[in-house]
Amino acid sequence: MTTYLLAGGGTAGHVNPLLAVADGLRARGRSDEVLVLGTEEGLEARLVPLRGYELLTIERLPFPRRLGREAASFPWRFRRAVAAVRGMIRTRGVDAVVGFGGYASAPAYVAARRERVPFIVHEANARPGLANVLGARRAAGVGVAFAGTPLRRSRVVGMPLRPEIVDLDRVGLRREAASHYGLDAARPTLLVFGGSLGAKRLNEALAGAYADVLAAGYQLVHVTGSRWEGQDPHVPGYVVRAYEDRMDLAFALADVIVSRAGAATVSEISALGIPAVYVPYAVGNGEQRLNAAASVEAGAALLIDDAAFTPDRVRSDVVPLLQDAARLERMRAAAERVGTRSGTENVIALIDEALGR
Repeated sequence: MTTYLLAGGGTAGHVNPLLAVADGLRARGRSDEVLVLGTEEGLEARLVPLRGYELLTIERLPFPRRLGREAASFPWRFRRAVAAVRGMIRTRGVDAVVGFGGYASAPAYVAARRERVPFIVHEANARPGLANVLGARRAAGVGVAFAGTPLRRSRVVGMPLRPEIVDLDRVGLRREAASHYGLDAARPTLLVFGGSLGAKRLNEALAGAYADVLAAGYQLVHVTGSRWEGQDPHVPGYVVRAYEDRMDLAFALADVIVSRAGAATVSEISALGIPAVYVPYAVGNGEQRLNAAASVEAGAALLIDDAAFTPDRVRSDVVPLLQDAARLERMRAAAERVGTRSGTENVIALIDEALGR
């Protein structure tokens, strides 16, 4: 029996690939034990137990960005967290540690090294987080979702994806998906979404240009997010949803997608071979633009800056794309080349290598 400790959490970008790998390990070896290390505040506190895994927790420890009380207390709090993880590794007989970034990963990397247990790093974003930058220096294996991610000795393994994406039969589900939205399975469809809270710029641009999309012969599924205060015009062929819990159906119906460029979003769209227009979120350290870079360079996607994404830009850039069947076919082929549905298996292969298998 092999015992794995998967560390990460805080956001869906860390938790979802962690759970995909956990499921892959569990499916492969029912006698093996998969433990998850996280915090009580992150998304993992809810999702990990729901998926049937034991969650071990440590204190949430963000790296201090400025001098002050938090910075002064950080060293001893970090040492305490490392000591706690070392105890877990010893008492639970952990054979390998896998980190996905987030608050729990840095103590896990240090604890694994001190206990002489191999550890593996997976980085989902094209611009890596600090925990993974530090962990990669001593890791037995480093996997990244995107080519060009600046981590030492890294290998492009792709993103571990949800089973409903990996196993998605878009052709077989298209009729059900059209029925779900009350649309026509025979007509092309543009899908627009910006995450659970939505994207104000995307919502405003499509609210001002949806008629042009419809005039181009497309149907439109627009997932606005919970914070959108605009109005549904109730126009035939234009479906507005505040939230969509069946993204598998949305993807099955989509012929083209307009979205933000989060790591998981880009990975899922590329894996499914769907042409995309990415509008990177302008706040942060610019990782969304980098996440989309490989798809854009391969010809699978267009990139439009957030500030430039207006109704006029939809009319001048997106609508002509929708009407160019040859270009869309080239983009589909490019997306299939740049994307992968085997990210989970690739990360597990890294773990096996670290264990000498």
